[in-house]
Amino acid sequence: MYTAPVDATLGEAEWRPFVAANSFGHLVAAGRHRDVPVVVPTQFLLEGNTVRLHLVRTNPLFAALFENPRVLLSVAGDWAFIPSSWKAIGDEDPRLGIPTTYYGAVQLVGTATVHDEREAPGSVSAVLRRQLQALQPEIPVADPEVAHPQKVRSILGISIAIDDVSAKFKYGGNVDEAHRFAVVDHLRQRSGPGDAAAAGHVMRRLGAGSGSGSGSGSGSG
Repeated sequence: MYTAPVDATLGEAEWRPFVAANSFGHLVAAGRHRDVPVVVPTQFLLEGNTVRLHLVRTNPLFAALFENPRVLLSVAGDWAFIPSSWKAIGDEDPRLGIPTTYYGAVQLVGTATVHDEREAPGSVSAVLRRQLQALQPEIPVADPEVAHPQKVRSILGISIAIDDVSAKFKYGGNVDEAHRFAVVDHLRQRSGPGDAAAAGHVMRRLGAGSGSGSGSGSGSG
């Protein structure tokens, strides 16, 4: 993932809340000697430096994990398309604006361990309990190990020890504050999916003093 200096994370205090709020991503396992990696969309839980999730045991991801336990979890969200005209303020020609897309992205890299209830009773149930406690803490559920033993044995748990994190927050840091404020106004007026979150990231990063460049900048990245 290419990250321009103005889009780089402001630190763990920025990327962790983003991942917590966007706890659905794509788990990528390269395996060995494959034409393409295995990519699985999945819900997950990040606790400290460990990611926990579960998948049906017939998922092709496990064959790749047995070949190579190194994986990448890609999380992206809070995106909003920024039309070219929004990049012009004052007497600037809106036809010359450069469109772009605002978004946040975090990539977590680590080593996966597979948990099998048939080999280690309670190991998969433990993963399920942690996920349920995080996803629906106020809704009581039966213990999966007791209520659904057959279903629990049909899935495998995965824990990933994270050892590397790359994060990117592309929210207009390549232009000055006046241009970013103008885009925020447009986002709030449009109020489409992702617009409020994108506007919030722009304002938060402005408040943190994130890279204020000048000019219209590039829409690539």
